[in-house]
Amino acid sequence: MPYHTRSSVRSMPSAVVVALAAGLLTATAPTAHAAAGATLPFISVEAESATTTGTKIGPDHTQGTLASEASGRRAVRLAAGQRVEFTVPRAANAVNVAYSVPDGQSGTLDVYVNGRRIAKTLAVTSKYSYVDTGWIPGARTHHFYDNARLLLGENVQAGDKVAVQATDVQVTVDVADFEQAAGPASQPAGSVSVTSKGADPSGQGDSTQAFRDAIAAAQGGVVWIPPGEYRLTSSLNGVQNVTLQGAGHWHSVVRTSRFIDQSSSSGNVHIKDFAVIGEVTERVDANPDNFVNGSLGPNSSVSGMWLQHLKVGLWLMGNNDNLVVENSRFLDMTADGLNLNGNARGVRVRHNFLRNQGDDALAMWSLYAPDTNSSFENNTITQPNLANGIAIYGGTDITVKDNLISDTNALGSGIAISNQKFLDPFHPLAGTITVDGNTLVRTGAMNPNWNHPMGALRVDSYDSAIEANVRITDTTITDSPYSAFEFVSGSGRGYAAKNITVEGATVRNTGTVVVQAETQGAATFRDVTATGVGAAGIYNCPYPAGSGTFTLTDGGGNSGWSSTWSDCSTWPQPGQGNPDPDPARNLAKGRPATATGSQDVYTPGKAVDGDAGSYWESANNAFPQSWTVDLGSTEAVRRLVLKLPPQSVWQARTQTLSVQGSTDGSTYSTVVPARDYRFDPATGNTVTVPLPSGTSLRHLRLHVTGNTGWSAAQFSEVEAYLS
Repeated sequence: MPYHTRSSVRSMPSAVVVALAAGLLTATAPTAHAAAGATLPFISVEAESATTTGTKIGPDHTQGTLASEASGRRAVRLAAGQRVEFTVPRAANAVNVAYSVPDGQSGTLDVYVNGRRIAKTLAVTSKYSYVDTGWIPGARTHHFYDNARLLLGENVQAGDKVAVQATDVQVTVDVADFEQAAGPASQPAGSVSVTSKGADPSGQGDSTQAFRDAIAAAQGGVVWIPPGEYRLTSSLNGVQNVTLQGAGHWHSVVRTSRFIDQSSSSGNVHIKDFAVIGEVTERVDANPDNFVNGSLGPNSSVSGMWLQHLKVGLWLMGNNDNLVVENSRFLDMTADGLNLNGNARGVRVRHNFLRNQGDDALAMWSLYAPDTNSSFENNTITQPNLANGIAIYGGTDITVKDNLISDTNALGSGIAISNQKFLDPFHPLAGTITVDGNTLVRTGAMNPNWNHPMGALRVDSYDSAIEANVRITDTTITDSPYSAFEFVSGSGRGYAAKNITVEGATVRNTGTVVVQAETQGAATFRDVTATGVGAAGIYNCPYPAGSGTFTLTDGGGNSGWSSTWSDCSTWPQPGQGNPDPDPARNLAKGRPATATGSQDVYTPGKAVDGDAGSYWESANNAFPQSWTVDLGSTEAVRRLVLKLPPQSVWQARTQTLSVQGSTDGSTYSTVVPARDYRFDPATGNTVTVPLPSGTSLRHLRLHVTGNTGWSAAQFSEVEAYLS
């Protein structure tokens, strides 16, 4: 199975891993596209934005920490008896919780609805976590999180409270997904039920032969998997010209680590609407511990599936022409979510959700034959904990479009377009590689093998020059801990990365640079705008020294990243600030914010989202309250602008507050003593707070003790400026 082993470790200058703060974001693609990512039946709520009696952890980008593998790089740690309470964003009857418990431990989470404990509990375990892959250079123990789901047995409405409380073990809660799960579907007319062939829906007996018999009897028709749990002890093969259909993945569950294992099929296999949950606890590459291993054959489909605790969801070889994989969830794999392992023609992978993969979440690897005219479109990918969100290793006329990718870790970028071959015979990138409309949030990582950073979007001439036309268009990159675009020959041999166009990109808050060019080659940039650049616009230092140059052509419309890092003997570090930051820039915009409490959906991040119409509101009737933002680096802040929504319905009010600052996030001092500030819609509901000369801070805190207009602290925007 391909991996980012970096067998040739490069002699590159070191860089410091900086725990760059990561905020809670709602990311959208540029206006020319629909919102990036999958259309999902659930809404996720981050634990750190909920009400809790536990301890918030993060943000952190350091490999091997709980915070670094969490969604948003933050989570909440609960000791026994502590809880996190979520405000339900919309009607739901089911919840899925991403969590972690200490290695070797297990226990339960009690569940409360509007303060009332329900009979059902969520089982939590470390059984599927703490994966070790010592044969992969740079890998550490990883894969700390797992997912546990529950049908609540009742309906909750938007605004209701659902809490989870640790009982007998420490639990770190990352995120909760709330969903209105449909009831079980009815058996299709004419279908062959697996129970009619002897399958045991209690999960006690071995249903393998019953599934085989039902498949044989239903050729050209439908195999029906009724509600229940079914245990298979060996894989299915010879599956062709049949539909395998369940009553919905909340109701029909197959327990097996190897569902289909076959090298070929005549095709027309359609698999839909049930769950396959395995027992894979370690990654063993020689084992076919996959939902599908091999081939479903041409004109097949996979849809509406819940796939969990496997090595790989789909490891596809052979003829899978025109396969469609859609509307499915891939959770807690120890390796890839899906890999098109050569010979893929016309494959469409779209509207899937992938969380906590142990290698590339989605990959195409053109081994033996090129993957051709295939695409990854509108997928939502979060927390691949050892590799890339999407990786394209070779192939002809490939499309990566409108995907939302967040929180990569350790050895990966959000998207990698690469000629790394791993094995022969390999077919390098050819034709046109289209990378369009993707949104990348907190992607890129510090590579421990190279000891230098990887960009949010990487083009890598690892084993050969890139001759394909690589078109990267309408990209949004937010809060990359290091660079936005990286062009590199990862083997250290200096192959050219050329024929590249980057057009229509929006880059916000990169830790280091916008363009990280490390090999010879050329790219044209057009309409690429950047704000909040951490160090400089461009790092242009091809390796090995003297191997050639990388030419950046300005196609027009670029702004915010014209400066060049001047010293190729050192790597820029996040927030290093070369050149000096723009004094007119709002240092707080888009930065991670926290608070002592918040009310409903009025979370701390609303005060730094750039929208004066949204706002943070603290817990009511509970003064004092504090709101804190991490600016990412220590800055000589001179002026704050505090806002409330400008609408006239926001009547005039006075808030009493002091300003505090810290350089380490631990020890705070008073910068401006407490005083009254008048917010009046007649003057824009805006106040300015001058800070004393000599003030230097990274963490800015507003400590609020009163509000004459409401029983809580409120801010729609908190802006920080250098002048």
